[in-house]
Amino acid sequence: MSSDNATKALIDSLNGLLADYFALYLKTKNYHWHVTGPNFHDLHLLFDQQSAELFALTDIIAERVRKNGGATLTSIGVVQAHSVIENDDRSGLAAADMIASLRDDNAKLVERIRAAKAAASTAGDNATEGMADDWTDEAQKRVWFLSALLG
Repeated sequence: MSSDNATKALIDSLNGLLADYFALYLKTKNYHWHVTGPNFHDLHLLFDQQSAELFALTDIIAERVRKNGGATLTSIGVVQAHSVIENDDRSGLAAADMIASLRDDNAKLVERIRAAKAAASTAGDNATEGMADDWTDEAQKRVWFLSALLG
């Protein structure tokens, strides 16, 4: 793969990851706003914390795209087109279903981070490659916490 092709593949991978972070941020924040039940307080706080973690990385990922010479996402439609995270517009969703959905989505995010890390390695972008390890650790922690809630 030529250097230009490797860089383009990295930019595409990072933009997909950026879309996933935005989509998962919105989904997690939505669940934060709509969770009900006996564990409301704890889940409300957990979902808020996790949504903040997700949102905090969006700018960092977008800057990696720009530093590699690419253009970042421009609209909600572009985010939706590039994300593997599915929308959830249901109201009245049970807390356990919210937890399972977020667990599964964070697991998808881990795979997308690993793909971005591989693309960074191929493109010779050691900064992105190194950051991806921290991103993976954070996503795996969210999977762990959410899995523990389900028993």
